[in-house]
Amino acid sequence: MKLCISEAVTLSRTFAEDVNGYADGGCHALEVWLTKLENHLEKHSVADTRKLLEDREMTLAAASYQGGLLLSQGEQRKAHYDHFKRRLDLCQSFGISTLLIAADPPLAPSAHAGDERERGVAGLQRALASLTEVAQWAAAFGVRLALEFRSSASFCTSLDTALALIAQCGEPNVGVNFDVFHYYMGPSKFEDLALLTRHNLAFVQLSDVLGMPRELARDADRILPGEGDFRLQPIVEHLRTIGYDGWVSLELFNPTLWQLHPAQVAELGLASLERLLHP
Repeated sequence: MKLCISEAVTLSRTFAEDVNGYADGGCHALEVWLTKLENHLEKHSVADTRKLLEDREMTLAAASYQGGLLLSQGEQRKAHYDHFKRRLDLCQSFGISTLLIAADPPLAPSAHAGDERERGVAGLQRALASLTEVAQWAAAFGVRLALEFRSSASFCTSLDTALALIAQCGEPNVGVNFDVFHYYMGPSKFEDLALLTRHNLAFVQLSDVLGMPRELARDADRILPGEGDFRLQPIVEHLRTIGYDGWVSLELFNPTLWQLHPAQVAELGLASLERLLHP
C-alpha cells in the first residue's frame, strides 16, 4: 500500500505551501484538495505548477472531491456537471488518475413516511443513472471515480449501499472510497468489509476519533489514526488479505493541525500511517 496525505489536513494553507511543506516533512504524495489547486492556477500556469511538483518530487495520488453529481436537478445539475468536466480536464492535465465523488447532502425531510420512501427509491434510481453517466465521462479522460459513502448524506450512507450502486452501475472505472470515519459513524457493519475486493476498492482514507459518541462526532473531531477508539488493525489486515496495493490517505479536518506548519503535519501524519500499515 502507498501512503499519502490529504490537503484537508492543512486546509488553511495554499497548494504551494502544502507541496513544499509536505516534501520538507518527507511526504512525497498528496491527495489534492481541488479548490486549492484551482485557486493556485488562478495565479500560476499549468507548466509552472508541473515544474513545482517535479522539483519537489511530488505525486498527486488523487483529487478531492466533487459533489452534487448524483441527485441534483435542473440548473443546479448543469452547474455541477460543468464543474465536474472542468475538473476532469484538470485531472488529465496533472496525471491525477482518481477523483473522489461524494454522496449528496441530506434532502429536506417530508412530513409523510410514504413520501420519504418513494423519494428514496426515486433518488437511488436517479443516482444510479447519474453515476453511470459521470463514469463514462471520466473514462474519456482516463480517470477512475471513487464513490464516497457518507454518514450524513441523504442516501448512500453505508459501505454496502455504495458497493451495490457501483456493482449495478457496471462501469469498470468506478470503485468505492473507503473513509474509515464514515464507516464508523454511519450504519455500516463490520461484516460489510467482506464485500471489499481489490477490484471495487479505489481509495482509502484513515483517521481516528477519541472519546466521542458516534452521534456527536464531527469531522473536526478526527485525530491521527492509532490515537483513538477506532479498531483500525482489522481493517488494515483485510486490506492486506484482499491484496489492496493502492493509496491510503490521511484525511483529517482538525483545526488544531491547521495551525501547524505543513512540514510538521507531514512528519506527524506520515509517522502515524507508517506505524499502522508498516509496524
